[in-house]
Amino acid sequence: MIQDIFPHVYHNEFTPHAPKAQDIVLIFDGNEVLLDEKNKWMLTFEEVKARIGEQEAEYRYLFQIDDTGFFYLRNADVDKIPGLCRCRKNIFRTYAPRHLAFAGITAFNLYQWRESHQFCGRCGGQLEPDEKERAMRCPKCGEIVYPVISPAVIIGLIDPERDRILFTKYADRDYKKYALIAGFSEIGETLEQTVAREVKEEVGLSVKNIRYYKNQPWAFTGTLLVGFFAELDGADDITLEEDELGEATWFTRENMPPTDNDISLTAEMMEVFRRGEEKQGRRPDRRNAHEGGQRTGTSGGDRYSHAPGASV
Repeated sequence: MIQDIFPHVYHNEFTPHAPKAQDIVLIFDGNEVLLDEKNKWMLTFEEVKARIGEQEAEYRYLFQIDDTGFFYLRNADVDKIPGLCRCRKNIFRTYAPRHLAFAGITAFNLYQWRESHQFCGRCGGQLEPDEKERAMRCPKCGEIVYPVISPAVIIGLIDPERDRILFTKYADRDYKKYALIAGFSEIGETLEQTVAREVKEEVGLSVKNIRYYKNQPWAFTGTLLVGFFAELDGADDITLEEDELGEATWFTRENMPPTDNDISLTAEMMEVFRRGEEKQGRRPDRRNAHEGGQRTGTSGGDRYSHAPGASV
């Protein structure tokens, strides 16, 4: 999945500092990211400084991967920065290497949160970045605003009697390929209750034997995805929620369509079912663990030995 960046290590501790020459500065504008026009590379701090010339700019610290800090640019006229091209954020679905794809979309998630929380919801005062934690603080009334993370479930609904799984397609979204039933958790319910409710709402079916699989931070939508497998309980007559879904189709392991990525929890769960491993439980992924906060992997000096996997 996109967060699986071993041997690189993601450091989410909030340790803001001034950017160093080889730290990476992301440049965003609305829903777009601006990259080098020749290779769609991210720019280092020294490269950004050289390109913006006399412009005054602000560099907001985000996080660190290995020894490389990641920042985003604020208060600069991005249209006056030469040698850049505009790309949709979905470029990070296919960007390479993987640790920079993860860094890019995670940076976008934090940028979007910060730029959309400029004023206090309690008193209307101007929010300021907190110096001690990843938050926005109101100096007028003391209100603190933290990054918003929305929990949602991904559901691999299985019909054990016929050995098949339910795939869906969204009704009115740009993404036209098959997915699994999914939905956000509501206030006052457990994640297992979310599973049962979403299946009932979207396809009119009942479930049993709900089993946790894995979770994934999905920065494309600012969501923490939690994957579950569940079994059909009763009749298999589908009643489609047409405002949400355009299709719901049962597939056996043999006739499942191919998955088109290895970055998402949805795709991994599809492949787990294809291989017949859905009853084996979650297999821990130790590749991303690092003991005692020890940094491993490279320092980021090789990050320009690549080009993105595809443009959008």
